[in-house]
Amino acid sequence: MIDDEIEALIAAETTRQAEGLEMIPSENHTSGEVLKALGSRLTDKYSEGYPGMRYYGGCEFVDKVENLARDRAKSLFGVSHANVQAYSGSPANMAVYYALVDPGDTVMGLALYFGGHMTHGLKVNFSGKWFNSVQYQTGRDGYLDYDAMAALVQETKPKLIFVGATAYPRIFDWAKLRSIADTCDAYLIADISHISGLVIAGAHPSPVGFADVITTTTHKTLRGPRGALILCNGNPSNPLKSVERSRENLPTLIDRAIIPGLQGGPHNHQTAAIAVALREASQPAFKEYGKQIVKNAKKLADVLMNKGYQLVTGGTDNHLLLVDLTSKGITGAEAEKALGEAGITVNKNTVPFDPRKPFDPSGIRLGTPALTTRGLKETEMQQVGEWIDYALQAKGQSAKLAAIRDEVVAFTKDYPLPA
Repeated sequence: MIDDEIEALIAAETTRQAEGLEMIPSENHTSGEVLKALGSRLTDKYSEGYPGMRYYGGCEFVDKVENLARDRAKSLFGVSHANVQAYSGSPANMAVYYALVDPGDTVMGLALYFGGHMTHGLKVNFSGKWFNSVQYQTGRDGYLDYDAMAALVQETKPKLIFVGATAYPRIFDWAKLRSIADTCDAYLIADISHISGLVIAGAHPSPVGFADVITTTTHKTLRGPRGALILCNGNPSNPLKSVERSRENLPTLIDRAIIPGLQGGPHNHQTAAIAVALREASQPAFKEYGKQIVKNAKKLADVLMNKGYQLVTGGTDNHLLLVDLTSKGITGAEAEKALGEAGITVNKNTVPFDPRKPFDPSGIRLGTPALTTRGLKETEMQQVGEWIDYALQAKGQSAKLAAIRDEVVAFTKDYPLPA
């Protein structure tokens, strides 16, 4: 590599990941094959449009790449249509709004401070600025309050409802959510960015058959490159021609929203890497991987609760834990810093009805996808839980945190990053 400065920074980041424990729930470690596709000459090719309908010549091979990615996504999730061109999760969600509602229409999503995502209607986000955003939330127990949500839907009559979360440790009841959306004939959108790998593995119920449109990033539990999928059923037609808004026309509406609506040329190297990740996710070993993620999260939850930590909802059904540190006398920002010094990467996070500010909230968010990729199982999660507890008790004590870090570095040598 010619650029010594960038090469050194890449090496430093690789070492940081290899010698630490990545526990942010939205992060994972990709395979070498995914990285190889991501760094290929496909990055050089412009290909605005869709396979067989490009505005550029020389697309015969990138057409095949995109068709492979689309076919693999459709097969894996059990849908009739897949768009693989969205640059990431937020643009994918923006495309759904663009396709199905108009500026000023009423939309609904889970509030960010209760575990939702900013594109689900946060007031400072496009989804809250361009639309009349109504936000539902969890109950005091941290569980989604379906009755309160149903009452809010009856009151506000949204045209589109986003369901999905970045910090919700329980399973979504898709059938109940469908019935709530049907009371006002709203489009139901399932954003499964965090749980798509669990859905594939059978470790979380699938929204297929309940949601009108499904969006997901490809770099979380799906363990692929950064990117996104938009999935739906319906009858696709020429995306270069306008069609009326209807559930039957969802494939065309989505495709037209991506291009010419919001984006130009797709990132073909990214599409190829997504295709590789989807193939990996279709293998039997991936199902075991997804189930192990949940086993590890449940084990970690038990370890921490046995040490007196308060978990939102009292545990987890998926890949993440939301820990309220109020009773421990430590803030989320302080915990993130202490754990970081000990070689354990987490993120500070609000908890439901949090009295503190988002940049110094009451909680932290922990996840097991990346650790599970490296081969950790329940026995190792016991040790991880011990380190987390030691580090939080040692907040502000550099020597003790450095000692934990040394133990973590030695431990990780037995659990290398994917080759």
